[in-house]
Amino acid sequence: MENKINANNSILELIGKTPLVRLNRITENFTGEFYAKVEAFNPGHSSKDRIAIHIIEEAERKGILKKGSTIIETTSGNTGFSIAMVSIIKGYKCILAVSSKSSADKIDMLRSMGAEVYVCPAHVSADDPRSYYQVAKRLHEETKNSIYINQYFNELNMDAHYKSTGPEIWEQTAGQITHLVACSGTGGTISGTARFLKEQNPDIKVIGVDAFGSVLKKYHETGNLDTNEIYPYRIEGLGKNLIPGATDFEIIDEFIKVTDAESAHTAREISRTEGMFVGYTSGAAMQALKQLNELKTFDKNSKVVVIFPDHGSRYMSKIYSDQWMEDQGFLEANPVEEKQEIQFIK
Repeated sequence: MENKINANNSILELIGKTPLVRLNRITENFTGEFYAKVEAFNPGHSSKDRIAIHIIEEAERKGILKKGSTIIETTSGNTGFSIAMVSIIKGYKCILAVSSKSSADKIDMLRSMGAEVYVCPAHVSADDPRSYYQVAKRLHEETKNSIYINQYFNELNMDAHYKSTGPEIWEQTAGQITHLVACSGTGGTISGTARFLKEQNPDIKVIGVDAFGSVLKKYHETGNLDTNEIYPYRIEGLGKNLIPGATDFEIIDEFIKVTDAESAHTAREISRTEGMFVGYTSGAAMQALKQLNELKTFDKNSKVVVIFPDHGSRYMSKIYSDQWMEDQGFLEANPVEEKQEIQFIK
C-alpha cells in the first residue's frame, strides 16, 4: 500500500485554529486565570488572515471577484499583508493604501508580497482626500474590475470572527471563559468573537481596548463622536478617528484606554517573561489586562482570554528598537527596563 503524502494544498489551509496559551510569569500576581489567543500562529502572522480569506472567498462565491480582478484595501499593515498573501495564492492583483504610522517593516513586507503600496499621511481627518480611506476609494473608482474590501464598514469582518475565533475560544476554554479582552480598531475581531461567545453565555464580560487619541471609548459611553478626543498616537491597528461600521458597540461591555509608552513596554515584557514575540497591539491588550487587574475586575474564578493579534517581527524598527523607543521618550517613561547590550568580540 502506497503511503500518502501528508501536506496542505496551500498556505491558506493553515489559517485559524491558533493556540490558546496560559500566561504565567507576567500574571503571577494577578487574581484569576489568564490565557492568550496567539494569532501570530496564522500563516500571515496576524488575526487579519481570518478576514482576508473569508471576505475574498465570499466575493468569489457571489461572483464579484473574477479572473484578473484587483483587490484594494486600506490597512495599517496586517490586513494588507493577509490580503496580499491570499491574492498571491488566488491570482489577484493587490493595491494597498497604508497609513504612514505603519512601521517600515510592515511596508517593506507588503511590497515584498507583490502589493502596490500607497503610503498616506496618518494624522489627517478621515474625509481628507489624502487619508488612506479616501485614497483607497479613489483607486477603486479608477481601477476597472476591482473590489474594495473596506474592512472598517464590512459586516463580513465581524462574520469571519463569529465563525472562527469565537467558536475556537469557546471550545479551547471548554466554555469556562468569563472575560474576553481584545483591542478594537475596525472592531471586527472583538465584535464577531463576542457575538458568538455571548450567544453561548450572555454573562461573559467583553472589554475593548482603546488608545488615547481615539474616539471609541467615549462614543461607546455617550453615543457621540467627540472630535476633541482625536490627537496623534503611535499604536498601530488600535483605536480610530471615526466610528467603524464593523464594530458592534452594544455587545461590548466596556472600553479601557492604554498609552503608547506603556503598551510598548508591556509588549517587550511579554517577550521577556512569556517567550512570545508579540506586536505593539498585543502589548496594548496586555497593558489593559494589567490595568483591569489593578481595578479588581477579576476574582479567583475568572477565566480571562486576551487576544494577541500579531507578531513582533512587524515592529523591529519601532518598539523593539531602543533608538526608536528613546526617540519617542519611551525609555524615560520606564527607566527600570533592563537594556540588553550587544557584545562584540574582537
